Amino acid sequence: MNTNDVAQKWAQMCREGKNLDCINELYADNVVSKEMPGMPGEVISGKQNVWNKSKEWLDSVEDFHASSISEPVVAGNWFTAKMGFDCTFKERGRQKMEEVCVYEVKDGKIASEQYFYSME
Repeated sequence: MNTNDVAQKWAQMCREGKNLDCINELYADNVVSKEMPGMPGEVISGKQNVWNKSKEWLDSVEDFHASSISEPVVAGNWFTAKMGFDCTFKERGRQKMEEVCVYEVKDGKIASEQYFYSME
């Protein structure tokens, strides 16, 4: 798959709530994931570790009130999209989040992901 194919498949799977399946199918074994500086899991590598981080985040959510994912924008072997969430977390209550996600695609797989966000 080329970068656009990966980006479209990523967006479709995330919109369908298939985030963990998306990691299994679209991510490289040696993927690197970066959160904002100082956040838990700031840099994680390896598909299983990224899957575990995503599962932990999903498990921390009590209820999703709304979510959105923009159409991906592709440039070379990179793509980006805006994601938004309004959810209630088990430990810290309801929060709204917006983030810009940037992905690098190599050999038809997501090789890196980085998130930029603010929280209300």
